[in-house]
Amino acid sequence: MNVKAHNHLSPYLEKCCLLLSANVSYERSAQDLTVLTGMNVSRGSQQRLVHRQTFELPTVETTVEEMSLDGGKVRLRTPLGEVCRWQDYKAVSLHGHCQETFLQENERLVAWVNQQPLSTPLICLGDGHDGIWNLFDEIAQPGQRHEMRLCRKNSKVGKLNFL
Repeated sequence: MNVKAHNHLSPYLEKCCLLLSANVSYERSAQDLTVLTGMNVSRGSQQRLVHRQTFELPTVETTVEEMSLDGGKVRLRTPLGEVCRWQDYKAVSLHGHCQETFLQENERLVAWVNQQPLSTPLICLGDGHDGIWNLFDEIAQPGQRHEMRLCRKNSKVGKLNFL
């Protein structure tokens, strides 16, 4: 069955656990896995499985000409009765190549983007939030970037304007 030493999950069951854990909470993935496969893998086992993984970031083969950045908040589950926790994430799209998301790892995001082959000019698209433009300031060289900021200007309908 190709089960690794000190592991009680087959490669296929491990793959199912990782897929379900990526889409829903560990608790829900444990429930779904039981329904789908008849196998019981606890939420804790699924969490440990995910934390043992090393996910390699992709390397782009051709020149990146355009990119965009955005950010947001994600609510982390906490035990019942405890205050919920919110953490910041940033998502980057290297247009035509790949997308990645970083949870509270701004330095890693900047380092990864700067390792890619970036064109001159590099079109940088983002909203008006200072946090996004602070990251763009660390990507490529100032003369290399052509920045396009989307912002809402005193508009009740939320019209987007280029600056």
